[in-house]
Amino acid sequence: MAKNLRIKAARAALDLSQDELAKKVQVTRQTISAVENGDYNPTINLCIAICKALNKTLDELFWEEEAK
Repeated sequence: MAKNLRIKAARAALDLSQDELAKKVQVTRQTISAVENGDYNPTINLCIAICKALNKTLDELFWEEEAK
């Protein structure tokens, strides 16, 4: 699963809107939307903040699976 889909799924599992997640990590809703759409590559600090807000590890949300 692509990282943007993992982020969206983790957010949905906690019943958070993009706006609510954005407020938790102190960015705009548009930034969260861009991350989820794969249009924006977040900084490591934003990755960590998203992970903390969603109770996930960096590996769970951002590790790219190797092609088999």
